[in-house]
Amino acid sequence: MRKILCLLIIILLPSITFSQVINTLTQNEKKKGWILLSNGIDTKGWTTVRGQPVPVTGWEIKDGVLSTLKGGKGGDIVTINQYSDFDLKLDYKIEPGCNSGVKYFFTQYETGGNLGMEFQILDDILAEDNKLENHLCGSFYDVLAPDASKKKINPPGEWNSIRIVSKGMKVEHWINGTKILSFKRGDKVFTEAVAKSKFSKTIPAFGMVEKGRILLQEHGGLVSFRNIKIRELNK
Repeated sequence: MRKILCLLIIILLPSITFSQVINTLTQNEKKKGWILLSNGIDTKGWTTVRGQPVPVTGWEIKDGVLSTLKGGKGGDIVTINQYSDFDLKLDYKIEPGCNSGVKYFFTQYETGGNLGMEFQILDDILAEDNKLENHLCGSFYDVLAPDASKKKINPPGEWNSIRIVSKGMKVEHWINGTKILSFKRGDKVFTEAVAKSKFSKTIPAFGMVEKGRILLQEHGGLVSFRNIKIRELNK
């Protein structure tokens, strides 16, 4: 009996040790300066792009998960605060065929309107916008494609984890623990790619603003987010 009990402890210990309640921070994360952008209870800290409360007809929070509502037309939502140098992490889950994204440095340009650099979230197989490499999941949307050989994405209906790191002019896109794209804002590769994109005529130059908000995109499909957390790197 004692041997059986010991065996059960050995089997269960990893799940007990490594499991973490969603939308919480470990003591180590708190020490490093991580904060939650969503508490999993309400939409405090978020607004619509126009600064209005997040519409309950378009977004809901259930069991700690922030999700769009089918046909709700809730529109994109943004953080109240702006960020420059940061490390952003979150989990997402989509329905088949879904197109969504996480934008950063989202702000109003003098010419071009409200824009942000987008970490594309997409069902690469079934979504309509899957014809260009720089439109696929993990891309810097319409500008730079991710490294497809490194990309390991769980299918629609399952959770994936993304990470966006911005420090100075360097930006990294990660998915499920693997870096799939790295670039430097303002260098030759970046500038030439922007010039070929739909953002070529913005003022100031697209992606060259100093700070902006984090945006969760509502693009008509069902997408869910959880464990949204950020650490400012200039502190």
